[in-house]
Amino acid sequence: MLKLRNALQHRLLEARARALPLPDAVDFPLAPATKPEFGDFQANGAMGLAKVLGRPPRQIAQAVVDHLHVDDICHPPQVAGPGFINFTIRPEVLAAEVQERLDQPRLGVPMAQPRQRVVVDFSSPNIAKEMHVGHLRSTIIGDCIARLLSFRGHRVLRLNHLGDWGTQFGMLIAHLKHVAPRSLSGEEHVDLGDLVAFYRQAKGRFDEDEDFQERSRREVVKLQAGEPESLRAWGLLCRQSRQAFQTIYDRLDVQLVERGESFYNQALPGVVEDLEQARLLVVDDGARCVFLEGMRGKDGQPLPLIVQKRDGGYNYATTDLAAIRQRLASPEAGGEGADRVVYVTDAGQFSHFAAVFQVAQRAGWVPTGCRLQHVPFGLVQGADGKKLKTRSGATVRLRDLLDEAVERARRDLVERMAQEQRQAEEDFIGQVAETVGIAAVKYADLSQNRTTNYQFSFDRMLSLQGNTAPYLLYAYVRIQGIARQGGSLGAEEKPVALCLQAPQELSLARQLLNFDEVILEVEQDLLPNRLCAYLFGLSQTFNRFYDQLPVLKAPDQSRATRLALCRLSAQTIGLGLALLGIRTLDRM
Repeated sequence: MLKLRNALQHRLLEARARALPLPDAVDFPLAPATKPEFGDFQANGAMGLAKVLGRPPRQIAQAVVDHLHVDDICHPPQVAGPGFINFTIRPEVLAAEVQERLDQPRLGVPMAQPRQRVVVDFSSPNIAKEMHVGHLRSTIIGDCIARLLSFRGHRVLRLNHLGDWGTQFGMLIAHLKHVAPRSLSGEEHVDLGDLVAFYRQAKGRFDEDEDFQERSRREVVKLQAGEPESLRAWGLLCRQSRQAFQTIYDRLDVQLVERGESFYNQALPGVVEDLEQARLLVVDDGARCVFLEGMRGKDGQPLPLIVQKRDGGYNYATTDLAAIRQRLASPEAGGEGADRVVYVTDAGQFSHFAAVFQVAQRAGWVPTGCRLQHVPFGLVQGADGKKLKTRSGATVRLRDLLDEAVERARRDLVERMAQEQRQAEEDFIGQVAETVGIAAVKYADLSQNRTTNYQFSFDRMLSLQGNTAPYLLYAYVRIQGIARQGGSLGAEEKPVALCLQAPQELSLARQLLNFDEVILEVEQDLLPNRLCAYLFGLSQTFNRFYDQLPVLKAPDQSRATRLALCRLSAQTIGLGLALLGIRTLDRM
């Protein structure tokens, strides 16, 4: 509806200028109607002008309506309530918009102007640890944001800020050299499962053995100095972890460019130098820090962001500062030249990023108009409302969660096919189960407001009823079934002119035409649940249309119109799910 809204807004401003003696800068905004009975759009500018003009708002609204020329777009505007102006689009105009969108790849969504360079930082697991359920939200929310921004035409760089450096590697390398020395020469294979066990064992030894602690510290020094054997051990740990991570990313259909913490090692001294030159660094108890403005501790004193520790080492914040500096620097200076940098992490890191962003601003690294944005998300909880854990109290591994979702989807499918007396090849069952299982996990997360915690439930997310991925996929499958019943959904069915008459046709058309506005809203607030809510509402509207009106048995004119609505519904649901990172099925 974006094109129609813009056209009406332009004419509304022209009418306001003719009707009221006000400066051209005075706005008279037009917004989507809050309820269907109010039409398609509403303007409430009369209420805001009542005090300025000293006239009743209904009188102001009527004066504007008397100067409106919109008969070619909508029915005569109506003044309602205290001074709203309601607009209802004519059916033939809606039909023309539907027809224009048919088979259009962008379905009415305009390309962004101007196009921006955007960095999306998401996922970020740690080397030598398996991805767990805590990485799920960052990975799929970040992927959805990257997909949507790319679709809008922005140049998006998807960065995976792997935890591949730090003091913990001294501990791991020391333990690896002790228990699997032949792995460093390639004589012994080590997979991620072994490395996870190694991490636990190494941590246990580090906590209990002072001699091992000292050896671990020496390994950190060797690693930072570039000692070849230590680098080989570090490389083995990283390589094995990456392979396991990639298996998860492939399964989730997520693409990333790796820029781990180690990528920024050479830049850390430059960060300190920049902050020195900006006169931001203060030595406090031997450490170099920046004292933050507006952020205070319990004692009421400004909080410090430690940039360089007393022993000369760097920390996580220093690496993040180096990353921001590199991402915002111009391409000529070896940077990304980003106009917008989006960090997708849990809400617990809010204060950390607020501090890092502030220091970057005060250091002069952030160009005018550039936006640094933390996109926080809540916890994944179990049925007890606590952080999701296994029965033993351990963190849920992401691969186990995905396996169980697919297995449950498989059992549901086999049971449903038995009830319906259907048979299918094993390959079909496997493909549907994998698609539905992964889709259910993704959609259950994305359909929640990311800023809140949510309770994880396999039964709820795999249900064919309610706001779930299976419900949306089933709506898509129903449309594909029309073609199998003899109703072509191809371009040859496109009629010369659509004719929207039945209330169900008009309702579905309006819902379809709202897709462009939803995409622009999600681009601004980065809340994927808004797209999910739209797709769920669209699927509900389509199912009512499909259940209440004949399609294939309708008269020729109605048949062509309804097939066109079915086709656009499939295209819209398919594109919407693709932006969420969810694959569709023709049969399930």
